[in-house]
Amino acid sequence: MIYLDNAATTLIKPYGVIKACNMWLDKYSANPGRGGHKLSINASNKAFECRELIANLFNSENPGNIIFTLNTTMALNIAINGFLKKGMHVVISGMEHNSVYRPIANSGCEYTIAPPDKTGFVTLESVKNSVKENTALIAITHASNVVGTINPIKEIGAFARSKGITFLVDAAQTAGVLDIDVKRDNIDMLAFAGHKSLLGPTGTGGLYIAPHTDLSPIIYGGTGSMSESSDQPDFLPDKFESGTLNIVGIAGLTEGVKFIEKNTVASLNMHEKELTERLKNGLLNMDGITLYGNDNRVGIIAFSSDNMDSISFCNQLDKLDIATRGGMHCSPLAHKALGTTKGLVRVSVCCFNTSTHIDKAIDAIYEISKQK
Repeated sequence: MIYLDNAATTLIKPYGVIKACNMWLDKYSANPGRGGHKLSINASNKAFECRELIANLFNSENPGNIIFTLNTTMALNIAINGFLKKGMHVVISGMEHNSVYRPIANSGCEYTIAPPDKTGFVTLESVKNSVKENTALIAITHASNVVGTINPIKEIGAFARSKGITFLVDAAQTAGVLDIDVKRDNIDMLAFAGHKSLLGPTGTGGLYIAPHTDLSPIIYGGTGSMSESSDQPDFLPDKFESGTLNIVGIAGLTEGVKFIEKNTVASLNMHEKELTERLKNGLLNMDGITLYGNDNRVGIIAFSSDNMDSISFCNQLDKLDIATRGGMHCSPLAHKALGTTKGLVRVSVCCFNTSTHIDKAIDAIYEISKQK
């Protein structure tokens, strides 16, 4: 199969990821921080190694400011529900995933949606115009999971910092494929997926929390520390890591980040950009196919077809052994902004895709687009 649904999760993993998961599941998957024996200490060391690698990737000085979660959704919920208090106002963009939109919409706090332009790009001016006197949080996706459009987080972060507003970035589509610097970009909280462009297993993700960010835990329980107290530990990462970590997944994620470090974010991004441009050019003048987004994007191309709804189109591609995704992509705000509430076909690449994959996908899309 030609797998082009990498915005959901990467299918192909570096060999080191697979080897590490198998080895840890077979021999080393003891409970980190829950014992004084060698296997438990080994597991704790592996978790710390992964924190160090991710901290270095995002330019965080303290690995302890990286907490592990099951996915970006969990990280965003920890950030949003742990930060918001009654009376706060929040700014989000009109391109947000439900992982941002739903917890904020159900928080009881007032929120304003900063509208994107027709390509899905959220301007700094749109964010500025949405801020109020009691705005406490700006939550913005780094790149749209629907059309891939990259938002100006550096500029938005600088504005947020100048106003004393906490800045939360959803990096589900960008961690591992775009340069992210939490200091340079004035990011207070960064939610990321381990199973997408970081090339780790499913069930991995995390949240960077800046040292100055006031965040309350939303999950309480055993941390392996301060067991004599009824209070949750107030230090990172224990404050937000109750229960047993997915150490098998973390071992795999460690190797995924090492692969990125070795091959460099810039090089991996360039490869994906070349594939995305090839795909765009192949579809650009195809009769009955309409493209969305702009050229400043991650490895995502989204389109509609005049002769078929997006789900049916993806089903036809699946019959040709090409995996894509149709529908709303868990992002109704984005589709409303783009005027695509009937859904789009999303084709998303990763570093392991090739030009041959793209050419075969273009040919398949052309043949399906001609169907009556």
